[in-house]
Parts: sequence; structure tokens; C-alpha cells
Amino acid sequence: MKKKVTILVLSLVQVFIYACPVCERNQPKILRGIVHGAGPESNWDYVSIWTTIIIALITLFYSVKWTIKPGEKNTNHIKYSILK
Repeated sequence: MKKKVTILVLSLVQVFIYACPVCERNQPKILRGIVHGAGPESNWDYVSIWTTIIIALITLFYSVKWTIKPGEKNTNHIKYSILK
């Protein structure tokens, strides 16, 4: 049963990965075959996307860093009540 569900989910995901021919025609050359919908309307769209990507990467970096080594040394910190 698990195998059938996994195959079904993966086949449905595969359908949504590739852009349709109309969407490919509307996209700039660099984005063809990757995304759906209308292409970017101005260069500000690229600026907003790259800004969002940079913020997301910084957030990911710090979340992983502080999860691995939080650096809290205070013995009254709440994490010590959980760890005991």
C-alpha cells in the first residue's frame, strides 16, 4: 500500500514540475521549462525574488547554526528544565 501511494504522489508531483507550452512561451529564456504563469513584468520582479532568496538563506543558516550550537550557558535557562 505504501509503495502505491508513493508512486502516485511522485507521479502527480512530476506533472506539476514541468511548465506547459503556453507558459514556456511567456517566460524569458532563463526561466523556460521551470516556472508557470506570466513572466516577470519588470526588473523589479527579479530584485524582489533575489531579496527573498537571500533573506531565506540567511534565516536557514542561523536556524541551523543555533539549533546545532545554541550557545546558551545560563543554568536557569528553560532548555535545562526540559533536558533534565
